Amino acid sequence: MSKWLNVLLIFIPVAVYLELTHGNETFLFISAALAILPLAGIMGQATEQLALKLGSTIGGLLNATFGNATELIIAFFALSAGKFEVVKASIIGSILGNLLLVLGLALLLGGLKFKEQSFNVKGAGTVASLLTISVLALLIPTIFDLTARAVAPAQVAALDVNLSDATAIVLILIYLAYLLFSLRTHKEILSSADDHEEHHGPQWSMALAIGVLVAATVAVGFMSEFLVGSLDAATASLGLSEFFVGLILIPIIGNAAEHAAAVLFAMRNRMELAMTIALGSTVQVALLVAPILVLAGLIIGKPLDLVITPLELAAVAGAVLIANSIVRDGETNWLEGFMLLSVYAILGFAVFYFPAA
Repeated sequence: MSKWLNVLLIFIPVAVYLELTHGNETFLFISAALAILPLAGIMGQATEQLALKLGSTIGGLLNATFGNATELIIAFFALSAGKFEVVKASIIGSILGNLLLVLGLALLLGGLKFKEQSFNVKGAGTVASLLTISVLALLIPTIFDLTARAVAPAQVAALDVNLSDATAIVLILIYLAYLLFSLRTHKEILSSADDHEEHHGPQWSMALAIGVLVAATVAVGFMSEFLVGSLDAATASLGLSEFFVGLILIPIIGNAAEHAAAVLFAMRNRMELAMTIALGSTVQVALLVAPILVLAGLIIGKPLDLVITPLELAAVAGAVLIANSIVRDGETNWLEGFMLLSVYAILGFAVFYFPAA
């Protein structure tokens, strides 16, 4: 699959040519999006090779840092361009995509091949609890905004940013505590039989892995800048809203390689790893990527708050509720996957038909 995905690397020079020649911005948007797909996969491969070389603890930190790097880079360029709603929609879309689309596909396709699949319920339960905290972190600023508007409407925008900055710091502290818990003090709870399997196949040298990771990150940065720069023209031409692009398209583009890995592991009856990818990536987005973007906005003078729309809030709360109900028994089947995908489809239709501002 990675070899077929790498064919899309041809769109890197195409995107560069269109940018330098001021070509059709819709084609530039599409080319940049297609180029990001294999680059995200290459970043994942390089990170995995570094993790194998450096050991489980440092490897876990690397995966935490680069697991959602593509989405973070895209969102940062959108933030720099002042597209705050796109940034917030991409954060919510990443959470929903991991919990509904990725996990749904993994459960459905794995369940069609194996009648029932099991996983470490303690580890999944810990992650599910963190996801519940994530919902509260989005719920409180949103409710605060609605309540404060009735008391001090002139000050509410600044107060929203102050609350979001404080919330971001708390979320990062929670994530650091989670890393300490999972990598040091209670790593046996989150470990699985897959963690002790021997890794076969050729391994990259340290220099090669670092070089590839740096090169792919730089390339993603350029493609992300092209993607965001052509966003307005492309959405108008394609008849899509920025809300749809942020909530649906950007998360799929940024996490395509990771999504494919979770599904393939489930089809090999390695549901433990599939759940780790889907749920772990969601936690990274909620407790690390979102806070980093909020604090980055503070630094670059583009203040970002965590106030979201009622539709986004309801979707995230529902997705986390469903995920909690699925992981509580430690077993999955294809019907659970079908239900997750059905909810994602309904959400996709709602976002597609949502009127543009």
